[in-house]
Amino acid sequence: MIQPSLRSLLLTVLLCVLPSVQACADQAAEPLRVEIPSGGAAASGRLLVNLQPAGVAERNARDGVVRAVSMSPFGGVTGTIIGMDVAWLAPGQPLVVDASAQSYPTALSELPAGEYYIQAVLDTARDNNYGGSSDDIASKPMKIALGNGRGLPLLLLDQRSSAPSDPWALPPGAPEEMRAMIASAKPHIRKLDFVSEKLTAFWGRPIHMRGWVVLPPGYADGNGRYPVVYWTHGFGGNLSRSLFPAVAAFTGMANGDDPPMLWVFLDESSATGTHEFADSVNNGPWGAALTEELIPQIDREYRTDGEPASRFVTGHSSGGWAALWLQVRYPKVFGGSWPTAPDSSDFHDFTGADLYAPNANVYRRADGSAIPLVRMDGKVVATFEQFARIEAVTGPYGGQMASFEWVFSPRGADGRPVPMFDRRTGAVDPAVAAYWRDHYDISHIVTRDWNTLKPDLDGRIHLIVGTADTFYLDGGARRLEAAMRSVGAKTGFRFLPGRTHFDLYTVGNDRHALSRTIAWEMYKIARPDAVVPADLPEPELEPGH
Repeated sequence: MIQPSLRSLLLTVLLCVLPSVQACADQAAEPLRVEIPSGGAAASGRLLVNLQPAGVAERNARDGVVRAVSMSPFGGVTGTIIGMDVAWLAPGQPLVVDASAQSYPTALSELPAGEYYIQAVLDTARDNNYGGSSDDIASKPMKIALGNGRGLPLLLLDQRSSAPSDPWALPPGAPEEMRAMIASAKPHIRKLDFVSEKLTAFWGRPIHMRGWVVLPPGYADGNGRYPVVYWTHGFGGNLSRSLFPAVAAFTGMANGDDPPMLWVFLDESSATGTHEFADSVNNGPWGAALTEELIPQIDREYRTDGEPASRFVTGHSSGGWAALWLQVRYPKVFGGSWPTAPDSSDFHDFTGADLYAPNANVYRRADGSAIPLVRMDGKVVATFEQFARIEAVTGPYGGQMASFEWVFSPRGADGRPVPMFDRRTGAVDPAVAAYWRDHYDISHIVTRDWNTLKPDLDGRIHLIVGTADTFYLDGGARRLEAAMRSVGAKTGFRFLPGRTHFDLYTVGNDRHALSRTIAWEMYKIARPDAVVPADLPEPELEPGH
């Protein structure tokens, strides 16, 4: 076995000189180690070690069984997360988690004595910031006690993820109704895989644009043409996770609840997060590739109307920002945009932080109070700082904050996007904020370029957001509405009282009712003579909207 490094032993001694916990003495004798068992395969990646108080982990566990340990700001920040890069880990050779590791909110040595659950994960694909993959290698969750003379265990990385490779596969025990719905929809859904010349030229290797094309009932038996809707997912979505919304779209049309249209469900995930179909110096010309290459290909291959007046775009969250951006950036291509709960469209309110304020800071307001980022049931459960610093420990790629920088920031001398803010202090780089404003602040762009945009954009943005949005995204939406009104634009913004990021589509007992409302609003524009169902769900609106 490999002995603890001199560096790690010196760190342990230094930590134990400070007022700390009883676990220090234990660490000096037996530091935290991880190992791939003999007979396994060597691996590299980002090592993540999560610790959570036993009471919290057991309270949140399904059926009382702790199957995974994860530090998440959505449940309140408890325990700690440790992260470090692993260049190579050979089987049977323990790795000491030493001073090179990052941690948040505290080092292991500073955790209070008590019972915890601990789990290690080797993120071999370095994509855990985006939601993880089937390539992770993990240890089993283990209940341990810190302090009172107890040593730290050796964590064996012997659990491999086994995500199904077939996106159509359902887990055992899935409801028969769901199986029947998928079986009915499958013959009407085509997989989209298109190699973009523009993106290939940018990256120097073939870049695929992927998604699902949903054909309306009767499409194969007729020769009529249809309106087309482009839909894209939010942060954390991907091709597989977009399949069920595609199935739901066909089911709604087959049931007669939704109008007959052709739907294209786009995958906007990438190694850097969501590229959001923006033309970016870091991610490449995704907007141009969509509007100049993929959409013309769809119009050639399928019987769409082929006209901007019946070509629409929609999406939720980061997908909502993409839908809003595409309508503003390419107003001659789309006949209307229905962004729901879009990411911040005015960077005076970037989920609560004003990026343009003097001495701007995304962690703290001018009075020193923390800027919240996540709220649930009217209570703040995570601040901007907590969210960003957990992401920084998890790794430099694929996280929500890093994803924004890959889309919005200029490219630095090292070839990576320039950070908008310092992860340690929250201080905003004013030069980067200015670049964000000039290139991607939608309020700024609309007001700056309104005379040019007006003929093709006026009245085409139909933004919908809840007044209790989980990520405070209603603030940016209100600023965008005010900016558009300041130039005399027609606005159709809807603010739904009390709705959050996750129940925005609910009307009554129907969790997907807003989807139906949006579909019929689109169809009525493409087919003005269409008769809208009398029972179309009408969400409650904030007074004045």
